[in-house]
Amino acid sequence: MVNLNALGIIFPNMHDNALKELTLYRTMASVPFAGRYRLIDFVLSGMTLAGIQNVGVIVKKNYQSLMDHLGNGREWDLSRKRGGLVIFPPNAAGAGSEYHGRIEALYTILPYIESAREDYVVLADCNTVCTLDYAALVAKHAESGADVTIAYAKDRMTEALGRNNVSLQMAPSGRVRELLINDTASGKRNLSLGIMVVNRELLCEIVKTSYSRGLVRFEQEVLAKKLDTFKVCGFEYVGYRSRILDMASYFEANMQMLYVENLNRLFPEGRPVYTKVRDEAPVRYAIGSKVKNATVADGCIIEGEVQNCILFRGCRIGKGAVVKNCILMQNTIVQPGVRMDYVITDKDVTVTEGQYLGGTKNFQVFVKKGSTV
Repeated sequence: MVNLNALGIIFPNMHDNALKELTLYRTMASVPFAGRYRLIDFVLSGMTLAGIQNVGVIVKKNYQSLMDHLGNGREWDLSRKRGGLVIFPPNAAGAGSEYHGRIEALYTILPYIESAREDYVVLADCNTVCTLDYAALVAKHAESGADVTIAYAKDRMTEALGRNNVSLQMAPSGRVRELLINDTASGKRNLSLGIMVVNRELLCEIVKTSYSRGLVRFEQEVLAKKLDTFKVCGFEYVGYRSRILDMASYFEANMQMLYVENLNRLFPEGRPVYTKVRDEAPVRYAIGSKVKNATVADGCIIEGEVQNCILFRGCRIGKGAVVKNCILMQNTIVQPGVRMDYVITDKDVTVTEGQYLGGTKNFQVFVKKGSTV
């Protein structure tokens, strides 16, 4: 694998408020997805496949589950004697409070960035599931001579996107003419994926100058006001993507993984997505059980009926239980006779015998971690 001339920086907490129910005990980056993955897996896998060999993760709070998942980075080939995966705890530079934006976050690890040997820095959030080619992004950035290159996709504006987006107005040359925060204009827009490349020395200069002036938000308070000073370009991504903006979009993104065409686009041949490997027994299907159109992870025991569902490791569906259109996270126990439809359970939930839980396609019932219903 070729060593890409870029340092990776990941912001695992940047969109925690979008999924308040699921990020009460974890970061956005460690939110489970598609039966076996965490959202950070897609970013980390993309970076390592591109040849990025040094990645820093700037955590803010609720990061125990993320550290457990990442470990020493071995699954992503980032366990190295020098460099590799580095997880920075809160207040890494002795700052007195949690960071509120990219500038503050980057300032806490400024010595790490300044000492890096790479010429470019890739900054990435974790709320978009996609298979972005980071090598192509960095190559385009270097070729164009840009100071900053923002990865974007043309998407139709939705209500959820209107509350959380960075919109790019592009010149024919590919340069960004205007950068709008939470644009609500209808129709298709050039919406940032929360991934960008910045020249490393320039990034250090921007962070120091901006922090000294009390600025905290990189796009809103710096880039949007310096488009005449900095050459900011766009890089269009046209592959499969799911933006996680709220519980409804999280549910829909998971449900889309029940369709083969979406799986093939998100997991194309030759572009694996790595994750922490856990040794579990194979799924056990009892006599009389029924499963239709479902993703069922290792360690599950199915005695009842499952349809249109995502089941994470260690789930158990009791005899006579009927579970439809649900996302059940690790070690969820559904006792006999239960009926569930449009429900999301966090880890270690127990639904007791004979209960009925039902939501709708647009409003799912959520059961918090460790609850007994």
